[in-house]
Amino acid sequence: MTATSVEKKLNGHTPGFDAVALAKAEAIRTEAAAKADAARIEAEAKAEAEKIKAAEEARKQKIANDKAEDRAREERAAREARIAKLNRERVEQERAAREAAEKAAVQEQADEAKAAEIAAAEEQWRQYALRFYAVCSIVALPVQIAAFYNPHALWLMAAPLMLEGGAWVVLKGAKAAAADRRPHWHYRLIAWLLAFIAAGINLWHGLNAFDPATAIGTAFASIAGPGVYDLHEHGHIRKRDGALSRRERKEREKAERAAATERAKEEKRKAAEKEAADKAAAEAQQELAARREALFPKVWDHAIKLATDLGETTVTEAIWKRAKLDVEGAPPGESADVLRMRNAATARVDAAREKRSVNGSTQQVASQVSGAKKPRVYNPPARPGKRTKGDVKFTPAARRQASITARHAAQKKDSQ
Repeated sequence: MTATSVEKKLNGHTPGFDAVALAKAEAIRTEAAAKADAARIEAEAKAEAEKIKAAEEARKQKIANDKAEDRAREERAAREARIAKLNRERVEQERAAREAAEKAAVQEQADEAKAAEIAAAEEQWRQYALRFYAVCSIVALPVQIAAFYNPHALWLMAAPLMLEGGAWVVLKGAKAAAADRRPHWHYRLIAWLLAFIAAGINLWHGLNAFDPATAIGTAFASIAGPGVYDLHEHGHIRKRDGALSRRERKEREKAERAAATERAKEEKRKAAEKEAADKAAAEAQQELAARREALFPKVWDHAIKLATDLGETTVTEAIWKRAKLDVEGAPPGESADVLRMRNAATARVDAAREKRSVNGSTQQVASQVSGAKKPRVYNPPARPGKRTKGDVKFTPAARRQASITARHAAQKKDSQ
């Protein structure tokens, strides 16, 4: 029922109805319907918002799931790549180790073959030396025996055997001494001496009893046999002692010359670098001295005098510190101005921390606001010749002494 219908009923004087009550009921119904519509709209809005929120959450969750899946896929791919790389590296290491082992085995076989070849050649050389020694002895002995032949002293025919055999025995002694790493030069000297004695006998008797060819051939045989065997032993000793060949000595000397040249170049480079560094340091020192002279003329003049007085040719750091302390009363890096500036900055920082102004006031007053009015105090001028309170200023010591005197007088008056 609307307000118009209610008014018509009132004008028609419908019996049994209260117009005011009907209007209130209608208003209550209208208000209830409006609240219901508002609640419905709010519920629909909330439901729509929840739906939108759910859809957004679902979209975000899908994005998060997609990202997680992509990340998992990437991690799986990276893990597989690492595993593949590790497998390739392992295979490469195994292949390199196998190749190194094969190369080492081949090198070992080559070294063994070379050592066997060297040993075989050494043994063959020794056998040839022994056989040559025997052949030379066979060639040389007949002439020596003929030289010592005497029908009345046949035992002298053993002398050639003593010479040739003595050389052989002494050479064996030299080999034993070399194997025991004892001096062996005197053994070899005796063997050569015996060989030359035998050669001299063959040459003398061959020229007298035979022809020059026989004399020279048998003399050469007496020297060549022990000489070739001693050459074999000498080479063996040099090899054992690590003696270098002529080619090796040349290469070592060449390497030493190259190393000496490289050392000379390095020393020259270091000397040039040191000279450049010294020059740069001297220039920097001169520039520093010029700046000090320009910025601190009084301190520089005093430093020059102080250096001259102390026997120094330049203004050292110790002299500069002392001159700075003498003139400005502070070490380098500080002065009265610096200390004042530092104190002012510290005061500003402390005031900012305590939220107060630098002059100590804690109130922030605008410029257009007038300050608090102070009571006016009338201080008439003093008459000439008459003292007033406060016109005489006493020192702190005088004020302290006056206070002590007054206190003692008061204590004395109380005791009376």
